[in-house]
Amino acid sequence: MPSRRLEQVAGLLQEELSHLLEREVKDPRMGFVTLTGVELSPDLRHARVYFSVLGDEEAVQQSLAALERAAGFLRHELSRRLTLRQVPELHFVLDRSGERAQRISDLLRQARSSQGEPS
Repeated sequence: MPSRRLEQVAGLLQEELSHLLEREVKDPRMGFVTLTGVELSPDLRHARVYFSVLGDEEAVQQSLAALERAAGFLRHELSRRLTLRQVPELHFVLDRSGERAQRISDLLRQARSSQGEPS
């Protein structure tokens, strides 16, 4: 179970990264990216940044490439904005939970309609 400090720092990182991606990163490959969460290692040296992208697989891959390319810039900006002894190394991970939830919803809808129940 993450400590309160880890949760606070993760929330702060997510907020600042969202702000930076929205206003500072000008990469045309970046699609409609939404940060869905941040997980920190116990020593605060590594951060998994979970994101989702609106679009097809090509848009996902282009956005991932843009995020990885911007990681150094984002880390530098975080070091200027936050009072952390060391800014964690950023690792971007695609979050497909929204897609899975939509797929489950579609399957449930199909099951209901095949049984003659109204959706």
